[in-house]
Amino acid sequence: MPEQPADERAPTADRAVPCRVVVCRDCCCGTVKVNADHAAQTARLREIAPVRISECLDVCEQANVVVVQPSADGRAAGARPVWLGLVNDPAATEDIADWVRDGGPGVAPRPEILDLYLIDPPRRVGTSTS
Repeated sequence: MPEQPADERAPTADRAVPCRVVVCRDCCCGTVKVNADHAAQTARLREIAPVRISECLDVCEQANVVVVQPSADGRAAGARPVWLGLVNDPAATEDIADWVRDGGPGVAPRPEILDLYLIDPPRRVGTSTS
């Protein structure tokens, strides 16, 4: 049996785990309250990276929310997940897809246009330091 090309083999320790994307799709994100094609957005991102659908990321005022999680190489470089809000335009989805395809957080520079969508992740309720 001929050997598969390297890009078709299962991930191994020497191959980086890719970026992953989390898309919020519950009460606000992914509903008719936000004027966007939610199915097309999710499908487009799935063409580029693994996508997980979250019921709620607790930043409803920023719908639609997309979180780009760094790849293994990005994490090794110190990258953290990047939270993007108000991603309601196909052009924004394309900008995210391009960045993820290029390597995402910690690997490829974030396109400046995505700075317009940066949001802070929600703070955990009930985690006081007093």
